[in-house]
Amino acid sequence: MKIEEYSFGEIVVNGKKYTSDLIILPNKVVENWWRKEGHKLRIEDLKEVLEEKGIETLIVGTGYSGYMEILPETRNYLEKKGVKVVSAKTGEAVKFFNKLSKKGKTAAALHLTC
Repeated sequence: MKIEEYSFGEIVVNGKKYTSDLIILPNKVVENWWRKEGHKLRIEDLKEVLEEKGIETLIVGTGYSGYMEILPETRNYLEKKGVKVVSAKTGEAVKFFNKLSKKGKTAAALHLTC
């Protein structure tokens, strides 16, 4: 998977444009990703990531301006499962994803606005 372009509210992954938050797994994109509590990332919001075997790194795009927060219990849970968590504003997260996805099983959970 390669993210080709990102701007506020819009992202292009492998030639397809998306206009809502999404999760990128090594072999598929989960569209229309919703969180239980908008700008707080909870473990139950990452069901698809947890079901994917062998994810080594999760890149979290916290939004254009960085408003989405990863709750400490979410980060701790993932790290105990052996998943490294990298978070940044979505523009930077895109760069991290494109770099790290070439090196191992990487997933991304991206908030496209705020």
